[in-house]
Amino acid sequence: MSLSASSEVIRLERSRNYLRPGDVSAAVRLWRDYVHRPERQLWNDYESGDVHWDCCGNPLEARALLDTVIQAMSPRNARELRRIVGRFDAVRDRPSRPSPRLDRPGST
Repeated sequence: MSLSASSEVIRLERSRNYLRPGDVSAAVRLWRDYVHRPERQLWNDYESGDVHWDCCGNPLEARALLDTVIQAMSPRNARELRRIVGRFDAVRDRPSRPSPRLDRPGST
C-alpha cells in the first residue's frame, strides 16, 4: 500500500474503538490465506465452521472488518485497499476445477 493509505489505516486503528494496531494487516493476511485454501476445505468451513477460527481468527469476520475500514477511509485510499482485497475476492470467486473422478480406471 502507498504511504498515504498506510498512514490512514494507522490513524484509523488508533482512533476507532473497533480497531487495534495491526488489525487491518492481520485481516488482509487472514483473508488472503483463507481464499487460497483448497475448495474442499472452504466447503467444510462453510458447512460446519473451522475449529481453528477461535484461536486464529475468523476469515469471514476479517473480510467484514475490511469492508468497514474501506467505508471509513478517504475515497482515494479506500480504492487502493479495495483493489488489494478485490484480488483475493477474485481468487475466492474463481470457478474451481472439476475434481478427478475416482471410479475411472487410471484416475487418482
